[in-house]
Amino acid sequence: MSIIRNEAKIKNPLIVGIREQLEHRALWMYLLTDEAKKKGLDPEDYVPDAIRRCGIYQGELLKKKGGMGESLKGLKKALFGFFARQVFEMKILRCDDDHLDIDFHYCPLVKAWQKQGCSDEQIALMCDHAMCGDRGIGSCFGCELDLPSTIAKGGETCQLRYIRRKK
Repeated sequence: MSIIRNEAKIKNPLIVGIREQLEHRALWMYLLTDEAKKKGLDPEDYVPDAIRRCGIYQGELLKKKGGMGESLKGLKKALFGFFARQVFEMKILRCDDDHLDIDFHYCPLVKAWQKQGCSDEQIALMCDHAMCGDRGIGSCFGCELDLPSTIAKGGETCQLRYIRRKK
């Protein structure tokens, strides 16, 4: 029996449509890694690096869009707007130049993997790979991403904590 609890509370048709687009992206990820395994490739050898590259590409665009350099206030403005907050049922707990703490109460990517019948272990691994994109974004803002809890590992929320560590 699965330990993952991932049910959306917001049922607005527009939000559901956006979620379906994100589920489709997660489906691609699952099917690409599944086909690679069938061909004898180990997704662990390439998926995290490829997704991190995508995150770095996106992060550089977001820095320009947010217009605040490496401030995490700019990341919040550029990436975590109204619709994103609805789609992932997010609560922003703290945001300043050096910290951005967000709890996600729903994940459409996890939902897509659940629909494919993935095991909890598969979902946790794919989530970790997908989070490489978020880690790449954070690196563009001079930050690290801590994940104290994730829905994919049975947590009530995904706790994203972008932190600029003082050197």
